[in-house]
Amino acid sequence: MPGQKIPYIPITVFTGFLGAGKTSIILSLLPKFPKDYKVVLLKNEFGDIEVDSQLAKQSSLAAVSEILNGCMCCVLVGQMKIALLEIRDKFRPDRIIIECSGSAFPATLAFQIRELERETNDDIKLDAIVTVIDAENFSGYEDTSPTAKMQASYSDIILINKWEYVDDRALDLLLDHLHTLNDPTPKIRCNGRDGVDPNLLFGVDTKLFLDSQHETSIPGEAIHHDEVQSVMLSRSSETTRVAGHLCHEPTCNDSHLLNAAACGGEERASAIDEGLLRDALRAVSKETVWRIKGFVRLEDGVYILNWAFGRYELTPCGRDEDPARGLCCPPDGDG
Repeated sequence: MPGQKIPYIPITVFTGFLGAGKTSIILSLLPKFPKDYKVVLLKNEFGDIEVDSQLAKQSSLAAVSEILNGCMCCVLVGQMKIALLEIRDKFRPDRIIIECSGSAFPATLAFQIRELERETNDDIKLDAIVTVIDAENFSGYEDTSPTAKMQASYSDIILINKWEYVDDRALDLLLDHLHTLNDPTPKIRCNGRDGVDPNLLFGVDTKLFLDSQHETSIPGEAIHHDEVQSVMLSRSSETTRVAGHLCHEPTCNDSHLLNAAACGGEERASAIDEGLLRDALRAVSKETVWRIKGFVRLEDGVYILNWAFGRYELTPCGRDEDPARGLCCPPDGDG
């Protein structure tokens, strides 16, 4: 539990589908820690720029480390162990929080941490796997995403986020379905912007994935498909770069991650009208799963844009420098 000193470094893994609200929940936990409690965030981004990480760096985290350009449970497998050892040696935090990409299999990450436990003589230990569920949209993306089912099935705690946006009947149906996928795992409702009490998440000392001999028995773990495409757009650039990332999903062409990339040149990006941006976001195709995030310059400054399933937030960037970054959102949703 926060504030309780222990001889090893516990790791809490947050997983959950694209746009479930992992970053917001993690950031909501930080003010609830004791002031001398040192937390380092290891974050995995599909794209090659740090978007959510900029929000995290404005928080009370001791440090933020990123693994970019792919999913660390498949394409970048092995990089997580290196990053965790670097965090241990450089910061010696009281806790490490890992925020997975939206398409990560928790089992692969857990087995890597279990290996690290043995290699470090339990100096680093897996504490819990926490899955964040978007109550408003889970039934939609879960139908076509084996990954979403896996995340809910292999978890110590399931956090139900955005439940205030659904009626009681829909929430009951969601809970029934989650009980079917993973009956013994506690399901906890997040308290809006206030998140959840960290004492409910930390000190779990999970017993999941202790036996490495069973690693290959996890359904779907050995089969990888193209799941996510990363589309980097820049207002001041004439080109759009699309990079596919190897992951797990048979519906790869129906799932996209849209990242606003840093401008290639030194030219300052011109401001975007907020009304035009809002209209473009409303026009994003509903036929595929989009996750839109990036830096956008409005008339009054640079903001971090986060959009998922029709809802978006604009957060002041808070940077000292003046990044030449922008976002163009294709009105037809094509990338």
